[in-house]
Amino acid sequence: MTVVVKIGGARAVEPKGALADVAALVAEGTDVVVVHGGSTAVDDALERMGIEPEYVETPSGVVGRFTDVETMDVFKMAMAGRVNTDLVTGLQNEGCDAVGLSGVDGGLLTGPRKSAVRVLEDGKKKIRRGDHSGSIQSVNGDLLETLLDGGYTPVASPPMLADDGVAVNTDADRASAAIAAELDATLVSLTDVAGVYRDPDDPSTVINDVDTPDAYEELKSAAEGFMGRKVMAAAEALEGGAARVVIADANAESPIRSALDGGGTHITSGAIE
Repeated sequence: MTVVVKIGGARAVEPKGALADVAALVAEGTDVVVVHGGSTAVDDALERMGIEPEYVETPSGVVGRFTDVETMDVFKMAMAGRVNTDLVTGLQNEGCDAVGLSGVDGGLLTGPRKSAVRVLEDGKKKIRRGDHSGSIQSVNGDLLETLLDGGYTPVASPPMLADDGVAVNTDADRASAAIAAELDATLVSLTDVAGVYRDPDDPSTVINDVDTPDAYEELKSAAEGFMGRKVMAAAEALEGGAARVVIADANAESPIRSALDGGGTHITSGAIE
């Protein structure tokens, strides 16, 4: 079995438990690829440099970062530098041979660049230019398989390599989905809540199983803000061949094992047929 673990970058996410779980799974013979975000680290770095982080909403309601050239420079430092290095260090300390990669390394994540994005401002649809982001079209699965076969655990993150030869931002949830699809893996997306809630303010309303189109429509309606992006990524992973997707609590005890054993929101291929 291959598991892709996406560790979210929210401030409330504490990765230590997930890293211990990764090391334990690898020791038992499971192939694991870690993919991480780093929104908090990027925002903190921008703040230290006196740059105001900017988030925009697409017409479909998905919230994402607007990445101009200045923000892109900070993004590369925070993601491929600080966050990736910290996670690799944590895995090494757990006895797991980890290798840090950005999407640029070995052409791990490649695709077209988006220089302009459609956004929703004050209820109106607008075009914003100057964005440094891209859509993943290809994953170098051979690189990941080579590392896994050699006994190494890849730890991957944006940026990606755009088709014009420039490193650009890409969404970490969608990066994890693309990698899970390429490897026909189970995707465990760890975040700061216990799954997708029917009522965003009530953890007791977590949606456990999503295995029909009707259930998926309910899931999409319930997902708000950044959770909408995770649900979109789940569909992309399953459409590409991923075995299943679980959205679960990064701070639960043994968070990956808990998710694989039934915790969180489980989405299967029947949801997107």
